Amino acid sequence: MPDILVLYYSRNGSVARLARQVARGVGEVPGMAARLRTVPPVAPVTRVAEPPVPESGAPYVERADLDECAGLVLGSPTRFGNMAAPLKHFVDGLGAEWASGTLVGKPAGVFTSTTSMHGGQESTLLSMMLPLLHHGCVIAGIPFTEPRLATTRSGGTPYGASHVAGTGDDPEPSEDEAVLARALGRRIATLAARLG
Repeated sequence: MPDILVLYYSRNGSVARLARQVARGVGEVPGMAARLRTVPPVAPVTRVAEPPVPESGAPYVERADLDECAGLVLGSPTRFGNMAAPLKHFVDGLGAEWASGTLVGKPAGVFTSTTSMHGGQESTLLSMMLPLLHHGCVIAGIPFTEPRLATTRSGGTPYGASHVAGTGDDPEPSEDEAVLARALGRRIATLAARLG
């Protein structure tokens, strides 16, 4: 069964919960499955290496996951309108995959979580698309045929799924955010099935 790689970094749980909604959407497409993976944190000073397997949550991504996937959905918290350093660090290290065309022609989408409505969610989503374009991915967002895009009062954009955690850092997506995240997962999985 073809997999859609749902690859993310989550520090406080918001992006991880959104990733699970994206994965649910992938699973709604017949013959498609989601492969949830995360990246290890990075630190400004050298410290003991992270264990090869996280203590909880999704396993760390391996290069084979990129080769084996039929599509890719990247997720990151917003850091000043850009993706978080751990995901950027991983993406920056994909020179061999870029040179060999590992992701060429594969559909891809993006998702994020911010603290506030104006915390840079759309610029983060757009910045996450740039390396995917360099890798030759077929970028897809959420079309306005999804009714929740017109009614959401929190996250959810045509550029990708998003969550507004608020000042209380609530990791749970709203109903609109969850529905739109599942719609993104379905869209990437549907495109992968058509392109495959």
